[in-house]
Amino acid sequence: MKKGTLSVHAGSTRERYLGGVNSPIVTSSAIEYLDDTEVRYPRYFNTFNQQVVAAKLCALEGAADGIVTSSGMAAISSIMMGLLHPGEHAVVLEGMYGGTYSLVTTEFRRLGIEFSISSGEPDDIKEKIRPNTRLLFVESPTNPLLSILDLAAIASIARAKDIVCAIDNTFATPILQNPVEHGFDLVMHSGTKYLGGHSDLCCGAVVGPVHLMERIRAHALMHGGSLNAQECYLLERSLKTLELRVLRQSENALQLASALEGSHRVAQVHYPGLAAHPRHDVATRQMKAFGGMLSFRVTDGIDPDAFLRALDWIPCAVSLGGVETMVCQPVATSHQRMQHEERERLGITPKLIRVSVGIENPEDIIEEVLGALDSAA
Repeated sequence: MKKGTLSVHAGSTRERYLGGVNSPIVTSSAIEYLDDTEVRYPRYFNTFNQQVVAAKLCALEGAADGIVTSSGMAAISSIMMGLLHPGEHAVVLEGMYGGTYSLVTTEFRRLGIEFSISSGEPDDIKEKIRPNTRLLFVESPTNPLLSILDLAAIASIARAKDIVCAIDNTFATPILQNPVEHGFDLVMHSGTKYLGGHSDLCCGAVVGPVHLMERIRAHALMHGGSLNAQECYLLERSLKTLELRVLRQSENALQLASALEGSHRVAQVHYPGLAAHPRHDVATRQMKAFGGMLSFRVTDGIDPDAFLRALDWIPCAVSLGGVETMVCQPVATSHQRMQHEERERLGITPKLIRVSVGIENPEDIIEEVLGALDSAA
């Protein structure tokens, strides 16, 4: 089946008693077990609605096993804490999502887990690997600078050293990029974003091979972070339109990025779909389209706060991936907890604006953003 068909049908189970075509919502937190092969309980990540969504995501990503969690950070922490022990080492990506950065720089130190931060270039990753390295964790495209990593090259390095290779695939979604095809072991998503897609859910997911998911599930089971049946159902419903939404958002983002690239109010545009992007060729090779996320840097003559306040119908809000276009300053939101010096070094400054492009008419989006830039000048 193609992705659009899998998004609608994979994992879903029809309601047989009354003939409903949708998966029923099983609200019980108490489940009979005498005639079942396993004890089922929401915190065990094995109830009906949890398994329906996990099966759909596994089909979309090409993975054998998976769980859905209460947030993206629950998925990330389950990977890292479920696979790493004190004294072991991880290589993580510089400029990664701010929540991941905080987890690594605080909890790893507290628990005695070693880590190195890499640029993501294959040669730099090789230099950062140690004899006790057990995990390589990256994201591509990155948040918020939309950097692109060569996934096949990175996975090859990890495989040669018998290191687990994991990726945050939130920005790309399973529609545009499948890291398992490039050799990655684990793929996680902040489902709050594109998987939910309507700015009304907080959830996450991780998929991968059975032997690794057993370890991840064991950690998640002890530390909570499960998703209830109602939210699983809403996530399943949202996933049915994932391909339609993501492809439209990608088309709109490319048009907006091109318009911003031609604006004298903008100093730089970060979008892998532009030919000027330094990794445009890599993105073209490993992505089916370039996604709905972009960021841009306003010129010195633009007050970024004035730009945000000049927007009419586009909200300045936390999060991304919804059907509506949203903007934010990463310094005040996703990367607020990153050290100031590190943000400055990476170029995550107040003049950097991140845009999550929605499904609206692209002409309206472009008019709104360029008009706000003119007003702020």
